[in-house]
Amino acid sequence: MSGPAERGADRGGREGAPVPLYVVTGGGGEGDAESLLLDLVTLVVARSAPHSGMRPEQAAILRMCERPLSMAEISAHLDLPFSAVSLLVTELLSGDHVLVRETRAEQEQAAADPDLETLKALIDGLQRL
Repeated sequence: MSGPAERGADRGGREGAPVPLYVVTGGGGEGDAESLLLDLVTLVVARSAPHSGMRPEQAAILRMCERPLSMAEISAHLDLPFSAVSLLVTELLSGDHVLVRETRAEQEQAAADPDLETLKALIDGLQRL
């Protein structure tokens, strides 16, 4: 199965030479701190509509993410590797065009890290009983 990044179809619908992923992602390749938050099950929700001047892939992401969609689903719909989709979503995130929702693993980690002040208050309350 070949996607838009691999086919390189021109406006007439004819297939041409493959388009390198660095063209699709705008030459990005360096990981940001925000891209580290993204994994396959991270949910992405659009905060704005596509506007002129956006890359076609980013506009497609905004259109398809009117409702929450996972990074894996976005990658499958666009027929692009996760790494390329991660760069595109990171750019949208830094431009405040999308929201990302925590994954279950991050929520479990947050629940596993106890809040010491709450635990001390709980122990004090139990000792008073």
